[in-house]
Amino acid sequence: MAHDHSGGKAIIAALSANVGIALTKAVAWLLTGSSSMLAESVHSLADSGNQAILLLGGKRAKRAADEQHQFGYGRSRYLAAFIVSIVLFTLGGLFALYEAWEKLSHPHAIDSWKWVPVAVLAVSIGLEGFSLRTALHEAHGARGQRGLLGYIRDSRAPEIPLVLLEDIGALLGLVFALGGVSMTLLTGDGRWDAVGSAAIGLLLVVIAMFLAFEMSSLLLGESATPEHRDAILAAIPGGALESVVYLRTIHTGPETLLVAAKVAVPAEATGVTITESINAAEARVREALPGLTATIFLEPDIRRA
Repeated sequence: MAHDHSGGKAIIAALSANVGIALTKAVAWLLTGSSSMLAESVHSLADSGNQAILLLGGKRAKRAADEQHQFGYGRSRYLAAFIVSIVLFTLGGLFALYEAWEKLSHPHAIDSWKWVPVAVLAVSIGLEGFSLRTALHEAHGARGQRGLLGYIRDSRAPEIPLVLLEDIGALLGLVFALGGVSMTLLTGDGRWDAVGSAAIGLLLVVIAMFLAFEMSSLLLGESATPEHRDAILAAIPGGALESVVYLRTIHTGPETLLVAAKVAVPAEATGVTITESINAAEARVREALPGLTATIFLEPDIRRA
């Protein structure tokens, strides 16, 4: 049975943190008029919507396979993650860049409730740190010895890598906002606030473009990881199955894998022997892929001299 790597705990932790942070930042923006606070409020609001989209995608992916979708609905999670990258780019990144342009064109200092943004940002950094810690904890088992970037690029389950990137982006965004607000308060020059907004916008655009590229690859259909491919190739030979002529794999969902292979058999092998060998090979493949549900098609072919 496949294990659930949909990152439910990480998503819920991020959603809870972002809703509270978005409201707090919005109040700080209303009190101070800081563009960095507005950009960060919209950023947190976009992240909250993103986590809700991921939860909906995970729920839809659990639907049973039917006649129209015979391999199930697992790719709903990939689609949800791709939508998240688009939302982050448009609602988060482009809005922050627009706000930065507006503030550069019409700069003004923060004249009232001056230290409210600093306090809000400091608390927000603590909340985002908790959310990131939860996501890192959930990723620890699946990541193994791989570095964080390698895990994000290689993972076939999109939720935890996506939440990790969102949380890292949120923490960096908060640092940029804190720098912009602090410099504005210290110098009285509102252009520093615009610089903070621009840095947040550029950061979100870069993260969103990276996510869109990775999620589009998953949507197109990625093969098994090199580790899983090696395990499959090692598991198939046995009995009348002498070797693998070729192997094709594709993920039909984060925890579901389609395996198709042509295998060489000796000319003197009987139909019964080949059938029994194929059944045994399928069992070995499934045993070699813990955490994945595999649909396996093995085609025997006469060994060529």
